[in-house]
Amino acid sequence: MSNLPNSQRRRLLGSTSALAALGLLDLGLGRTGAARAQGAPRTDAGAGRAGGASAFGAIRQVEAGTLDIGYAEVGPGNVLQREPRKEPDTAPVAILLHGWPYDIHSFADVAPMLAAAGYRVIVPYLRGYGSTRFLSADTPRNGQQAAVALDIIALMDALKIEKAVIAGFDWGARTADILAALWPERCRGLVSVSGYLIGSQQANAKPLPPAAELQWWYQFYFATERGAQGYAANVHDFNKLIWRQASPKWAFDDATYERSARSFDNPDHVAVVIHNYRWRLGLAQGESRYDDYERRLAAAPKITVPAITMEGDANGAAHPAPAAYARQFTGKYQHRDLRGGIGHNLPQEAPREFADAVLQVVKL
Repeated sequence: MSNLPNSQRRRLLGSTSALAALGLLDLGLGRTGAARAQGAPRTDAGAGRAGGASAFGAIRQVEAGTLDIGYAEVGPGNVLQREPRKEPDTAPVAILLHGWPYDIHSFADVAPMLAAAGYRVIVPYLRGYGSTRFLSADTPRNGQQAAVALDIIALMDALKIEKAVIAGFDWGARTADILAALWPERCRGLVSVSGYLIGSQQANAKPLPPAAELQWWYQFYFATERGAQGYAANVHDFNKLIWRQASPKWAFDDATYERSARSFDNPDHVAVVIHNYRWRLGLAQGESRYDDYERRLAAAPKITVPAITMEGDANGAAHPAPAAYARQFTGKYQHRDLRGGIGHNLPQEAPREFADAVLQVVKL
């Protein structure tokens, strides 16, 4: 892939003339990464990177796979290691995964609760968010589901984490589902908001009822040149609108939104998001390195690890009914409905309930 010319790389990502007009630097395709030994975590001052200012304190960086991943860490062993850990930590690990358009601060209240219970908590910025960067200018800015999941496997390897409870919502829930399905040996337990979200281009080709299609309006907008241009020009206000629609009863203030909105200033954010939604509809190609994973995911693999799925009573985003996916969980399993106006960003809106699920899933 690194030998492809830029024009072919942009076609791989489904870039129309709208995206191409943004230019390589605007799409984050012009950055080259400095060489470091993978697996050596380090702190980053954050002054020159989106997402540097954080409720978690200093954001760490580690090279993992194709990325230099920014992540927050709290809990036992929360001391920067100058050398890679040679032995696994004894504390249980929880990895918390955000979605679009959110960031690590969805777990700002959850993480300390888990740390207080003895967990080492890792909260990474996904590709295209915060201080996470691609190591090479030649790597496609790919948002397909298998790519995001492999990022987390690479992160676990870099941090020498053999096994963890994986928990998330939105893109993060889909990624957690994939890890539990394809790498059950790495997953002690799964907490997934909105349940089983593994999909495929084949499944997404089937039209939905009109009301369901309406909930995906932004996906169809992103499929157009106007949508790509519009998102690039209005990321801040666009994502704030999504927050309001997805959580109509959550009275978040401007400071809460702005804290997360800084993570959208990532130079690859627009390219990754647009590709993600175009790939889902079959309007953008993926990378061949992920083809085998996508074939396996298209078969809707069962999840055998202990799992808790959750849903809020005021989730304004598109989501399946629990009865539609319950049979995909064949191990110890529990579904929890939350009342009280809880929307799509469930970990931030109901942190105690989300943290309890993470702590309890291994005890099912």
